[in-house]
Amino acid sequence: MKIVVLDGYTLNPGDLDWQALIAFGELCVYERSAPEERLSRSLDAEVIFTNKTLLDAATLKQLPQLKYIGILATGTNVVDLEAAKELDIVVTNVPGYGPDAVAQMVFAHLLHATQQVALHSDAVKRGVWSESQDFCFTLTPLQSLKGKNLGLVGFGDIGKVVAQIGQAFGMKVLVNTRNPQAKLPHGCSWVDRESLFTQSDIVSLHCPLTPDTDKLINSAVLEKMKNSAILINTARGGLIDEQALADALNRGQLAFAGVDVLSTEPPAAGNPLLSANNISISPHNAWATIEARQNLLNIAIDNLSNFLLGQVSHQVN
Repeated sequence: MKIVVLDGYTLNPGDLDWQALIAFGELCVYERSAPEERLSRSLDAEVIFTNKTLLDAATLKQLPQLKYIGILATGTNVVDLEAAKELDIVVTNVPGYGPDAVAQMVFAHLLHATQQVALHSDAVKRGVWSESQDFCFTLTPLQSLKGKNLGLVGFGDIGKVVAQIGQAFGMKVLVNTRNPQAKLPHGCSWVDRESLFTQSDIVSLHCPLTPDTDKLINSAVLEKMKNSAILINTARGGLIDEQALADALNRGQLAFAGVDVLSTEPPAAGNPLLSANNISISPHNAWATIEARQNLLNIAIDNLSNFLLGQVSHQVN
């Protein structure tokens, strides 16, 4: 059996081991595959793993040996699922491999905004502390998280972990989900979206990108938020109208934003958030702790093993 990994670098830049896949057959791992390379590299493969390399209907129809596609991520938009179904190709994904990692990034951005460690560390290294008349100094007001309202839009695996961490900091957790009747953990309160945006000191996005949530954060919503509020997005870049957010940050309408995702990745040089004030941007790597990537690989291997045993798990088509 021929197994092809079309873009292994993102999952495994060299610190994980593909060895377990070799037990299933002949393994070919490519770090990246350009669009013009994906077909030639996939010929004769019975199994393909892909992270972001697109497998459209036209490509799938030219791969008669292909029986299985393992998406090395949770999102499934990289594969034409309907075409795969028509061609009797099983497609699986890897859900829930790293909620702790993403939740950790939420608070990395949040603590970056409230504690300003980098700002003060740089100042110390420039000699500001050495020249100070006092035993300490601050360049900007520091904030406590205790007592703040943490608003979560969406309450899946990641949102639940964020809520737990927020409560450990002494925060009050407000939740908006599609189902207002959803049972929430003790200390979490369901509110409608407008109340969440107007009452929250921190808003963290954990919902999928759908027609209903496309540009959920827009100029109208930003006007409702507190001027002192912080916005965190580790979900999908399309949830935010980036020009509207940049404008709000630049005129002080919003205190700070921390984002791990943008509408186009890698971003265009002209993306307005790249030059906006009071924002931290990480390059969509919240998911990428070594522990989360190892867990993702383990689940992907289990998915393939189950498929070969006739017990398909995490099928998405």
